[in-house]
Amino acid sequence: MNKHASETIKTADEYFMHTYNRYPLVLDRGEGVYLYDENGKKYLDFGAGIAVFALGYGNKQYNDVVKNQMDKLVHTSNYFYNKPSADACEKFAKAAGMDLVFLTNSGTEAIEGAIKIARKYYFEKTGKAEGEIIAMNHSFHGRSMGALSVTGQPKYQEAFGPMLSNIKFADFNDIESVKSQITDKTAAILLETVQGEGGLYPATKDFLVELRKICDEQDILLMCDEIQCGMGRTGEMFAYQAYGIVPDVMTSAKALGCGIPVGAFAARGKAALALKPGDHGTTYGYNPLAGAAINAVLDIFEEEKIVNHVKEVSAYLVQKLDALVEKYDCIKERRGMGLMQGLEFDHPINSYIVEAQEKGLIILGAGANIIRLVPPLVIEKEHVDQMIEILETMIA
Repeated sequence: MNKHASETIKTADEYFMHTYNRYPLVLDRGEGVYLYDENGKKYLDFGAGIAVFALGYGNKQYNDVVKNQMDKLVHTSNYFYNKPSADACEKFAKAAGMDLVFLTNSGTEAIEGAIKIARKYYFEKTGKAEGEIIAMNHSFHGRSMGALSVTGQPKYQEAFGPMLSNIKFADFNDIESVKSQITDKTAAILLETVQGEGGLYPATKDFLVELRKICDEQDILLMCDEIQCGMGRTGEMFAYQAYGIVPDVMTSAKALGCGIPVGAFAARGKAALALKPGDHGTTYGYNPLAGAAINAVLDIFEEEKIVNHVKEVSAYLVQKLDALVEKYDCIKERRGMGLMQGLEFDHPINSYIVEAQEKGLIILGAGANIIRLVPPLVIEKEHVDQMIEILETMIA
């Protein structure tokens, strides 16, 4: 570690709240699918800022749009309209199969909005403020109190109780577990289409299709969290599109802004009309800078056929990862969809993450024994080969 880097780390540790267990690495710039530290060392990035930088670093078209909007107008307020955000909402709604969109600043705020839609929808239907939400065990939806309340991991909740009331939990991919929690007070069922922090578990088709059927029959909202698995990462624009279903409410963030902090929750049908003037708001949501970023991202996705590229390169990645599973007994399983993949080991993997950095590769964990691979969506097969080569030297 050079002197400059150590000073940066010292300053951060002195003045930033100690809520993260960080690696002693000071990143300085990015280019394509590579990051560089303050010494100029190059790292192949298979983390993408936790699935944020879908287009990689330094995309000129994206940067030009954001820079031009920065010079023009960054913020007004929601008392007024602006074209970038209006266009962004239209493009996003059409891509997601939704009717109405609300722009937020983050994924956790998007979940807060989805929770409020569920509660308001039930209130308008029954006149009672007692609607229940069924969420999934091992899920992760964010750190704010509402998002934390629907996160199915007690370790994140125990110091911050009491959580929101009327939240129940069922087992992911277990339809009977969900059915056992449904009552006449059930307002919504919430799930990540692909569980991220919970271990890279995709929903099974039977599970998601049956949930859609149950929600239709009983007037319950189906809400899909697509914050990490959406925006092309699974080989569909949104992961639920691979299952032939459409939720009533969905949430997005991360790659939606490709680095500009932005999220969204969207709804269709009666759910889209649940929130009325005064029911919800945000100071920075719908700002023209975020709107311009979303437009740039969605335009580039279409022009560059990003989703098709993900299908092609992810098939190659899966092939290479499956070969590792076959070769090494210490790897229990590969799980995931598209460019959202995990390798589960029979032992803790944090040492791999550290060693990978030493060898010029950035990878993430998901729990104690799972390596999570969520690279920029613009990676090529040659980058998969580079990653596999480094990974295999560590495993071997």
